[in-house]
Amino acid sequence: MSSEVIKENDLIFLILDQKRRWLVQVRSGGTFHTHRGIIEFNEIIGKNFGSVVFSKPFETQGYKFFVLKPLPSDYILHMSRKTQIIYPEDTGLILVYSGIGPGSVIVEAGCGSGALTCILGNFVSPNGHIYSYDINEKSIKRAKLNVKKAELEDVVTIQYGDILNDDLQHKNVDVVVLDMATPWNAIEKIKNYLKYSGTVVSFSPTIEQVKKTVSAMKSQNFIEVNTYELIKRKIQVKENATRPEVRMIGHTGYLTFGRKIEDIKNPYREQKPKAKEVINMNGMPLRG
Repeated sequence: MSSEVIKENDLIFLILDQKRRWLVQVRSGGTFHTHRGIIEFNEIIGKNFGSVVFSKPFETQGYKFFVLKPLPSDYILHMSRKTQIIYPEDTGLILVYSGIGPGSVIVEAGCGSGALTCILGNFVSPNGHIYSYDINEKSIKRAKLNVKKAELEDVVTIQYGDILNDDLQHKNVDVVVLDMATPWNAIEKIKNYLKYSGTVVSFSPTIEQVKKTVSAMKSQNFIEVNTYELIKRKIQVKENATRPEVRMIGHTGYLTFGRKIEDIKNPYREQKPKAKEVINMNGMPLRG
């Protein structure tokens, strides 16, 4: 069975144990320093993903490190970031409930560290595109660096832009993703960017934000408006001691979805009823 070979500038997922793991870009002649010794990239380049490497100096360190190909969840959890991230379980729901796939065109408001941007970039490749906007210059700089490391510059464009006030001039977009403080204020504008049957996805940490966003979606005639919260629990598996882990992330955020439609009035079921006929009996001869 053939395996993929690690090349110059590839990202690798380097694992020492359950707690110590890193997303690293390998460069010829470079090294990665840990408290368990030094990893030389020249010993990794040319090996297959799934290999092991030992830290130097061998005599005093010599710890075993595993070298894996990064999964989308590894990008999210281990790439450079300063802002709150959207966790892997939420990303999975976004992909499945929005219909994002190869060729999709996405507008993202709030790129943050670019973690979600990179995940979506992997799924729209090679013919789709993500147009990601942010108003924080530091976030833009960090996100561009992460996109470059992930080698997704051909399918991701990150730039300064205010989705609330700027005319971004997009048309027939498949999905709009909102990761911002006041998503409800953007609903009317982004509706013009979406194609019919397109999806808007809003990520919010609080229920107060959700209520305003849902109200805004319904006022703009979005349908299939639904909000979800995902809670993931990891199981600690040991012989004679299998149980849920004591610590877990109890809440990540709320995801609200809606679909754009071409709404017209129903000419059959929305007719106004005719006025009731009233018969005036005044002056009419009546039988005794």
